[in-house]
Amino acid sequence: MPARIIRGLITTAAVTFAFGASAQDVKHYRFAYDQPKTTGYGIVGDIFADKLKELSKGTMLIDQYPGAQLGQEPQVLQLVKSGDVEFSISSSANAATLSPQAGVMSMHFLFRSEAHLVKALADPEVSKAVKAMIAETVQGTHVIALSTLGLRDMYSKREIRKIEDMKGLKVRVQATPTEDTMFPAYGAQIVHMPFGSVYTSLQTGVVDVAENGVNVYLANKHYEVAPVLSMTEHEANNSLIWVSDKLWNSLTPEQQGWVQTAADEVNQKQPARAIELEHQSQAKLKSIGVKVVTDVDKSGFLAIADPYLDKLAKDLGPHAEKIKNLIRAIN
Repeated sequence: MPARIIRGLITTAAVTFAFGASAQDVKHYRFAYDQPKTTGYGIVGDIFADKLKELSKGTMLIDQYPGAQLGQEPQVLQLVKSGDVEFSISSSANAATLSPQAGVMSMHFLFRSEAHLVKALADPEVSKAVKAMIAETVQGTHVIALSTLGLRDMYSKREIRKIEDMKGLKVRVQATPTEDTMFPAYGAQIVHMPFGSVYTSLQTGVVDVAENGVNVYLANKHYEVAPVLSMTEHEANNSLIWVSDKLWNSLTPEQQGWVQTAADEVNQKQPARAIELEHQSQAKLKSIGVKVVTDVDKSGFLAIADPYLDKLAKDLGPHAEKIKNLIRAIN
């Protein structure tokens, strides 16, 4: 989206925000994310908005800006840091552009199953450790909650049933040290690009494979250009919810409490609802003729990935190592 349009949207929202505040003491806050509202990001936005409205008795209202209306995630993170946007969601991979240790949340096969993922993200100690990592390494914004879009799978025009099927394929990956290490280890070539370019790149053959959550694949219609979904479940599609320090520091202690309580509600409720949405999305994809490969042999992937868990976490830093150990210890 052109910068001029983004600035116009933000200016318009700012005018609305200022007018609402002065007119009725009801304040509106921008909550930006790059996926459609029909995804797990919309679940985050709705849980947070509803709880904050309830706690504040209607004086703090969330206006959601889905579908990258205010920019892609790295761009929006900068807007949150500067205080031009109050709240946002980013993938843990994009969070790693601000805090490289956040890459721990997207390490391959760190999460053993969907049930393990839900339990780990709802664990207060895991949430506390991630917040501490961001607080120590990022200025201008901080994290108030974790969420997920489930586990990530690979999609292409071909089946990926075993690790040998990856050899030589061009895979669009998120730009993190984890992805840049793991996919070449599987025998693939990596390609970095913004999420918004994935559809066309799959269509034209710039990449052979992309990987994401099932609902993201459905909601963005990537099945139209990559009609085979292989359930590799190689990593979690985790997200962080951010608040601008400029906003946070302007709130009263009571208002800060409302915001954090609403965020805690996200942390506890959203993961299970996101997994439910993944299952519904897979059923929908099958019903419209998408080939879903459920019997992927993960043994080759696991044999390569497992030794990297300790090494990558240690290389990322002490916060990453602590988070990895907390997650692995959850049964």
